[in-house]
Amino acid sequence: MDLRQFSNFFNEYRQKFIRFAYMYVADSMAAEDIVSESFTYYWNNKDRLPADANVPAYVLTAVKHRCIDYLRHEQVCQDTSNELYQLYSWELSTRIATLENFEPADIFTSEIQKLVDEALDSLPERTRLVFVMSRYENKPYHEIAAVLGITTKGVEFHISKATKLLRVILKDYLPSFILFNFV
Repeated sequence: MDLRQFSNFFNEYRQKFIRFAYMYVADSMAAEDIVSESFTYYWNNKDRLPADANVPAYVLTAVKHRCIDYLRHEQVCQDTSNELYQLYSWELSTRIATLENFEPADIFTSEIQKLVDEALDSLPERTRLVFVMSRYENKPYHEIAAVLGITTKGVEFHISKATKLLRVILKDYLPSFILFNFV
């Protein structure tokens, strides 16, 4: 087949082959590319074909195989896209669940407790003991005074001393601090 015969063949079958390819790949640009590649493949290999070869069937077979390759590639892309979507969907669900279960108060409570513990450790022993007995053991002032051998006014003094220190240390947490009853 010479160039003139090829040109006639191309003009006669090109649109038919594009419609055939389009029926399967459903993309007009891809169908045109597939047909063009198939014609080029034939032209590059025409000398290897027997003289009595059915050229339209040969080119259509090339179109068929390229359509199959295209569709397999699309399927791999779609499968990958689905997997990525599922992974993203799972990650998004995990973020939502984590955020729904997140309680900022829990973080602040542990931070506040650590600051309170450090502040109490810095207090003089008697002040710390009075505060612990009052706030953690819920003992009344007169009972603390009796146990420690001090006056009720002495208990009030030590509680006042401890709470002043805690207010200074916990100034950034004061609204939460009040909620948690540390002072």
